[in-house]
Amino acid sequence: MQIIDPILIGRGEIPVHLTPKLANRHGLIAGATGTGKTVTLQILAEAFSDIGVPVFMADVKGDLSGISQAGVTKDFLEKRAKTIQLEHYKYKAFPTLFWDLYGELGHPIRTTISEMGPLLLSRLLDLNETQEGVLNIGFKIADDEGLLLLDLKDLRQMMVYLAENSSTIATEYGNVSKSSVGAIQRRLLVLEQQGAEYFFGEPALELSDMMRTTSEGKGVINILSAVKLINSPKLFSTFLLWLLSELFEELPEIGDPEKPRLVFFFDEAHLLFNDAPKALVQKIEQVVRLIRSKGVGVYFVTQSPLDIPDSVLAQLGNRVQHALRAFTPRDQKAVRAVAETFRQNPAFSAKEVITELGVGEALVSTLQKKGVPSIVEQTLIRPPSSRLGPATDKEQKEVIKNSPILGKYDKAIDRKSAYEVLKKRAAQATNEAGKENKNSASKKTRSKKPSSKHQSAGEAFLKSAARSIGTALGSKMVRGLLGSLIKKALR
Repeated sequence: MQIIDPILIGRGEIPVHLTPKLANRHGLIAGATGTGKTVTLQILAEAFSDIGVPVFMADVKGDLSGISQAGVTKDFLEKRAKTIQLEHYKYKAFPTLFWDLYGELGHPIRTTISEMGPLLLSRLLDLNETQEGVLNIGFKIADDEGLLLLDLKDLRQMMVYLAENSSTIATEYGNVSKSSVGAIQRRLLVLEQQGAEYFFGEPALELSDMMRTTSEGKGVINILSAVKLINSPKLFSTFLLWLLSELFEELPEIGDPEKPRLVFFFDEAHLLFNDAPKALVQKIEQVVRLIRSKGVGVYFVTQSPLDIPDSVLAQLGNRVQHALRAFTPRDQKAVRAVAETFRQNPAFSAKEVITELGVGEALVSTLQKKGVPSIVEQTLIRPPSSRLGPATDKEQKEVIKNSPILGKYDKAIDRKSAYEVLKKRAAQATNEAGKENKNSASKKTRSKKPSSKHQSAGEAFLKSAARSIGTALGSKMVRGLLGSLIKKALR
């Protein structure tokens, strides 16, 4: 069995390590803006890559693309390496794949409407319970009738179909209100204006392309360009949750491997939980709890641990806590809560140190043998080997040019799906209705009898009888007739 060295995070009174075998027990990187979370994320990604573990992370500020380039000598980096007694420190680039939902700064990432599913789409569209019910009906009908929901126009056309056939649909699937359909259509329009049409479609992402290793056995670091995407926070968080859910659904169980199969960094994690309905939080909790047995480690990156629900936070065993500010009552509550979660070190007060940490310092506690948290250490984070800061546009394009998946996702495919099928049905129905109206009009024309100005004797008698009803005698005859009918009915 291959022996994998522990991952050096930094040094306090002693070296502080992360055990690869326990890295799939998830983790948290937290701290105020500017305290060093990005560098911590960078050095962990480098370390996982070195031991052959693929990594996925979103680049929210545009700083992480430099991981694809070798670092350059800087005095403060050399000083940090010397301080923490980091031997054989050298600068190097790491194998990188760039991704971008908009296809501008990396390979496009797409999924289909069907793969996203109604629960995540409802979150993305911010639907209420009634509207979510209508969306579920649309998905159910698509499944029953073999209609492919691939992109936004497929879903829009399905909503048109629901509105036009609501009375028929209600019998089998439930009520579909046109106002709910209208609300969904409006939300789809807003989503499209945010650029979601680039995300939904084919060719859909194959997860194996994000779980690559090089011929030298290094894990490939997948960087999602999110500088533009973060301006659509619902799309950003829903995409990351979809990707996590896909990993959970597709990967087989492997228990606790010697090292993770993939490490997933969930940056700006608070966006995932903002206004999230209870059902969604429960789904996130379930995925985080169970995905570790599939060899995937999930690391949430956020400003405060209070951004994450307790049910999820309790599952994050490896923790790197950068400085927190205690300006408000909420901040002070966060400091107390964080300090209490650590296994206390008798050498210092975690509560006091959290607010005094410098840039690049953190309180670190990782899981040790049998999953027991280590005593918290005030730690100087190790310096990265790759470049601090972004790669240039030219450098990034060169990386993309040499990508092993170049051309695989670059061109969108639009095959026959629900949009085309439902459009064809609607056109056929319109044509058939037109033919029926034409035939009906023709039959009416043929059935009309020629008019005549001359009355037969029978016609004259009937008209005379009709006029006589207005007379007293006619009225008497009518009353007699009705009376006899009523009596017969009573008998």
